[in-house]
Amino acid sequence: MIDSPGADDRPDTLAALFTPFEQAGLSLRNRIVMAPMTRWKSPGQYPAADVAGYYRRRAENEVGLIITEGTTIGHPVSSYSTRVPAFHGEALSGWRRVVEEVHDAGGKIIPQLWHVGIMRDPRSGDYPNPDLPSASPSGIYKPGGKAVFPPMTRADIAAVIDSFAEAAAAARATGFDGIEIHGAHGYIIDQFLWDALNTRDDDDYGGGPVERTRFAVELIEKVRAATGPDFPILLRISQWKQQDYAARLAETPERLKAILDPIAAAGVDIFHCSERRYWNREFPGSEMNLAGWVKRLTGRPTITVGSVGLAGPMSVTNIGEATEVSADLAPLARRIAHGEFDLVAVGRALLTDPGWARKVKQGRFDELRPFTKDALDILT
Repeated sequence: MIDSPGADDRPDTLAALFTPFEQAGLSLRNRIVMAPMTRWKSPGQYPAADVAGYYRRRAENEVGLIITEGTTIGHPVSSYSTRVPAFHGEALSGWRRVVEEVHDAGGKIIPQLWHVGIMRDPRSGDYPNPDLPSASPSGIYKPGGKAVFPPMTRADIAAVIDSFAEAAAAARATGFDGIEIHGAHGYIIDQFLWDALNTRDDDDYGGGPVERTRFAVELIEKVRAATGPDFPILLRISQWKQQDYAARLAETPERLKAILDPIAAAGVDIFHCSERRYWNREFPGSEMNLAGWVKRLTGRPTITVGSVGLAGPMSVTNIGEATEVSADLAPLARRIAHGEFDLVAVGRALLTDPGWARKVKQGRFDELRPFTKDALDILT
């Protein structure tokens, strides 16, 4: 079942979604972004021809910018599955084909560079290098928990930062249009930012909110040095974590600004602000969501995301929870037109329907594919 558009949902009212974006080193045909979504379909960590075809189909159907699924950097404990694509070694030849296919279809694409940190548990699963301990600032997996691995040393920190910089340089050499660094959802960068998992008190990588930004700042500075001044760098951030949906980096706009100012100054061009529901207000006294606040506080363009195109809210972890899509996008378009945020990342609706962007643009709402687990299993 698909929600039918109302009087305010005609294609002309959605015009803001399909205006060009020309900022931060990116030239995009519209404001639609494909959100990064892990697919577990790269055996041996290699993105094969089917991966290239998957992204090409979204480019052919007028997605403005594709952000790849999380792809792990060359650090030995960056990944938590041998089925998640890597971004180093032989895997780069597979990514080169992806870039060629997307560019041939007229699209733009950036990889999401990822290190899962403490989310990797080598005691179970199909982890690369299962004999090595996972990396994290304090070895803590959940708030209030005990350390399960040794805290990262300064040498460990430098090695991770170097691996991000090497991956970023490889992205530019491979022909990508920029990069996104995954700094959200309780993965390694977010672990340093979050006081529940970063309890370091013996060096400059822990302490207060601003002090905890040092890892992110040094990492982004190293990435910028490796890629040059004109290569777009996006950073994905979030308040919520997979370990704790109620978690927050900042309870006030002032605290959020204190955290983001040094990170933005380090070289971030665009912030990708992950929320589970894009329509939720972030702080009392304003209807703005997280992307709106980050744009106001940093002056940088922002991407909003969170249940876009779905008829109801969804859990991040339960992919079979909802089965309907929605054409009620006029409120979202109005917020872009008013300048609250700049770009809109679409996840599950676009995951199951490669033609979603073109169908919405043309008003073909009755042709939108329902979101179902069967469709996810196919992942066309």
